[in-house]
Amino acid sequence: MLAFYGLLTIGVLLFLVISKKASPVVALILVPLITGLAAGFASELSAMVGEGLKGIAPTAVMFVFAILFFGVLMDAGTFDPIISRTLQLAGNDPVKITIATAFLAMLVHLDGSGATTFLIVIPALLPVYDAMGMKRLTLATIVAIAAGTMNILPWGGPTIRAAASLKVEVMDLFFPIMIPVIIGLLTVLGIAFYLGKKEKNRLGTEMIKMAEGYAALEKDNKLIRPKLFYFNLALILLAITTMMAAWAPPYVVFMLAFAIAITVNYPKMEDQRHRIDAHAKSALLMASILFGAGVFTGVLKGTGMMDAMAAGISDILPQTLGMQLPLITGILAMPASLLFDPDSFYFGMLPLLANTAETFGSSGIQVGQAAILGQMTTGFAVSPLTGSTFLLIGLAGVDLGEHQVKTIPWAFLVTLVMLSVSILMGVIVV
Repeated sequence: MLAFYGLLTIGVLLFLVISKKASPVVALILVPLITGLAAGFASELSAMVGEGLKGIAPTAVMFVFAILFFGVLMDAGTFDPIISRTLQLAGNDPVKITIATAFLAMLVHLDGSGATTFLIVIPALLPVYDAMGMKRLTLATIVAIAAGTMNILPWGGPTIRAAASLKVEVMDLFFPIMIPVIIGLLTVLGIAFYLGKKEKNRLGTEMIKMAEGYAALEKDNKLIRPKLFYFNLALILLAITTMMAAWAPPYVVFMLAFAIAITVNYPKMEDQRHRIDAHAKSALLMASILFGAGVFTGVLKGTGMMDAMAAGISDILPQTLGMQLPLITGILAMPASLLFDPDSFYFGMLPLLANTAETFGSSGIQVGQAAILGQMTTGFAVSPLTGSTFLLIGLAGVDLGEHQVKTIPWAFLVTLVMLSVSILMGVIVV
């Protein structure tokens, strides 16, 4: 009976979120509480919710302060000199331009926001592509796969969701696949090089000489802090190094880094308030979803629904197939971005897949690692289920269908490369 209630909980959640009948945070809170009451756990629900929230709190805090930290540095213009210099170095060579496109998309996506990445990179590079006679689809493809691969970073939405859903530390999930992700980013640069060569061959002698000057980023000059460029850059490197080396928990790192960044760049109290207000919406929206996920996973695990569902599935699946759930998840992860939004997949499907894998003696964490190699990472900027995709194609002026046809094979290739490296390294066992 518990398995039935568990499947009902996940099914209703998926229906409400995918059909947009309810916001993810509302569905994550109400659905498990209602089914928990129906299953006869009225007196225990409060304790289950409390346990779920305890496990999710560090991840939610890390995400909030990571968004605030990188948001403040974006406001201060920390990345502007790098963007400007990169564009200048690209000159009028299509190959250099496409590589610069990938590099800039990776750089700007450090804040984990697809919208921010597209709003900065596309307007800055679109005049360059048009002046050179290069295809806008090429621009959209490169930005999509570069930002998507960067979305696997520890403060990226999918990785945060996966860690919250599996109740593991973010770095425990990410650190083992760090080298595969780096290989994935190098693959993106290789794809950018290939697409640049194709553009160069297509244009040939009819290449249009690029107009002088580059698209200026529209910024409030009062916010820019050019004299603090090297300080801010050093702060970013120090924060990432500290986190990667596990000298301090990620949430501590970003809380401290944010406090230093906003104090140094905007010492006035009023300015600090405005900067926090500017980024609070996106930070708190995601944090609320994460705390909602704490309720969801707390109830499903506390009631025993998750274990009951996993046991039921393990009775049906062949042993050989069950042992390969991490591999199967990795292969299907990127295409799954076209079917599941991140909340429904990571909070609805992933816990069930992970628990099922463990009943077969496989690893639930490996299922999570395989999932973030594609689901709403390499696949997020081609998915019709996220607004960022429509922002990307709108800014680039390309058709969704054409964008998907060109970009999906490259996005899938990057996922397969990272998955293969993970298998060769023994991170994901087959």
